[in-house]
Amino acid sequence: MTQRTPLSQLAPGQQGVIAAVDGPEGLRQRLAALGFRAGRAVVVLRRASLRGPLHVRLGTTDVALRPAEAGGVSLRAVAPFAPRGA
Repeated sequence: MTQRTPLSQLAPGQQGVIAAVDGPEGLRQRLAALGFRAGRAVVVLRRASLRGPLHVRLGTTDVALRPAEAGGVSLRAVAPFAPRGA
């Protein structure tokens, strides 16, 4: 079994592949509408101080998530971010 990491635990510059999205039905639907689906790559761009929101990118979409919301997004294959062409 592959180890999974919550999106809320990633540091800026780290990326992963979404394995699952858990939480209340309304939250899962909202995240799905924003592109949070299994198999999609996500990268953490910034973290606000004092347990503030995370700024993440899925493809060309930037999203701000509360840490509690990001905690329901499980990732596999966590690695440092490497921009294309680098």
